Amino acid sequence: MRRPLQVALLVLSGLGLLHASLFTDLFLRYVKEGMRQLLIASGAVLLVLGVAEAWASRPDAGTAHAPHDGHGNTSRHDGHGHDHGSVPRVAWLLLLPALSLLFYAPPALGAYTASREAPRAVDRQSHFDPLPATSPLPMTLTDFTRRVQQDREQAIRGRTVLLTGFVTPEKGRDTWYLTRIILSCCAADAQSVKVRIYGTPAPAADTWVSVTGTWHPGGTLGTTSAQAAMDAREIKKIARPINGYTDDLPLVPTR
Repeated sequence: MRRPLQVALLVLSGLGLLHASLFTDLFLRYVKEGMRQLLIASGAVLLVLGVAEAWASRPDAGTAHAPHDGHGNTSRHDGHGHDHGSVPRVAWLLLLPALSLLFYAPPALGAYTASREAPRAVDRQSHFDPLPATSPLPMTLTDFTRRVQQDREQAIRGRTVLLTGFVTPEKGRDTWYLTRIILSCCAADAQSVKVRIYGTPAPAADTWVSVTGTWHPGGTLGTTSAQAAMDAREIKKIARPINGYTDDLPLVPTR
């Protein structure tokens, strides 16, 4: 691979990583928030390597040590007559992912992804603290599911709760899912947690909403037979969180 291409790949990749992780929040569409510092460091290293490679490839730096053919001409052949100066055309395709970091932000994972996979199983919990008296009670989708299916005290019964997430329509049914996608490390291992919503038509797919309501009876509360579902009383559109790949508590508006 020729040095100009090497320099371009290093510099563009470094700038792309810095653009995504230092100057914007686009890196959150690829990896968890905790990896930001590593991405910034990687981008800086690639940029420095690109600058160093460009400096080393200056004409006055390269010809001093280049082999000659006996007539004063610089030779780019090895001892077997092979020319190493040519670049395979496919190598230029490596520029595309580097450029994409700078000029193209991939769409966020959403309803299309969530509709094609089963919701992830929530972790087991043996002890549950009493629920606060707040009404509506802000909860994550994971905590709501865990309370519905594992809390033998059935503390969630009759409680008005507030959940947030994005809309995943359910084809052929009059219900839909409130969904969150969670990253364990990166977008490749994304998993979804879902709560089925009853009692209201589905907003447009991928719309972020807050839903206030109560548990929808189905199965035996406090056991795995209970469905993670909710009867909606109120739905409000909200802005997508900066980091949409977490299952955070809803923000309760002050009055």
